[in-house]
Amino acid sequence: MATPGLVSDCAQCFGLCCVLLPFSAAAGFGVDKPGGRPCLNLLDDDSCGIHATLREDGWPGCTVFECFGAGQQVSQVTYAGVSWREPGPPHRRAEMGAVLSVMRQLHEMLVHLTEVDRRSPDPATAPVRAEIEALTGADPETLLTSDVDGLQGRVGRLLADASTRVRQSWPAAGDRSHRDLAGRRLGGDHRGWTFRGALMIRADLRGARLADADLLGADLRDADVRGCDLSTTLFLTQPQVNGAIGDTATALRPGLSRPGHWGGAPSVVE
Repeated sequence: MATPGLVSDCAQCFGLCCVLLPFSAAAGFGVDKPGGRPCLNLLDDDSCGIHATLREDGWPGCTVFECFGAGQQVSQVTYAGVSWREPGPPHRRAEMGAVLSVMRQLHEMLVHLTEVDRRSPDPATAPVRAEIEALTGADPETLLTSDVDGLQGRVGRLLADASTRVRQSWPAAGDRSHRDLAGRRLGGDHRGWTFRGALMIRADLRGARLADADLLGADLRDADVRGCDLSTTLFLTQPQVNGAIGDTATALRPGLSRPGHWGGAPSVVE
């Protein structure tokens, strides 16, 4: 079985996120839309009619979303190229929505395990990765009855262990896990700190030193990371990057893309 891609490829997807997921205008999606109804901006070829001007047109939520490659996996592998547009069982669209949700969780786990392999390899990740990869190629029924919560627990422990190994060189680092840091000024030395699950909406991180900081699950919407070197932070994902405010001096690790609204040429550390 081929290893699934972990970055979205919309050209290989049937616009699943634009159809199967619910939208909320309050969350930056322009309108309220229930799951299963195609977005009003979705064209017949499954492309977006306002993709180039999403933020300007009031759809910033779309620019933050990332499926980690789950969309094309569901489109081309789980359903073997059969689109939601084609005739079929009346429940198929709802089923595809549930499958997409499960697949996105599986792919996100693989993204984080890849980070473990890159930063602090652990032989214990191999069997878990193999189990998840096998599940990404399964049929809808198997996916929907799988113990995703159990897998997340096992992966979570591997991530926590890797984080501890990487951050042990910073014994004085602080722990701000699950703290409400929204709107706070957080400049300073945060090397090796953990911000796991922290609420950091609109936090001002300009000038912060964030080497080896653990950002797993941190809410970085509108967090100001201009000038920050994020190239060695742990478990930073594309949706977090997309939701933050950066600039040409914000450095990212390879594999993360610079959002268009940051402007300028990429600043990527090799």
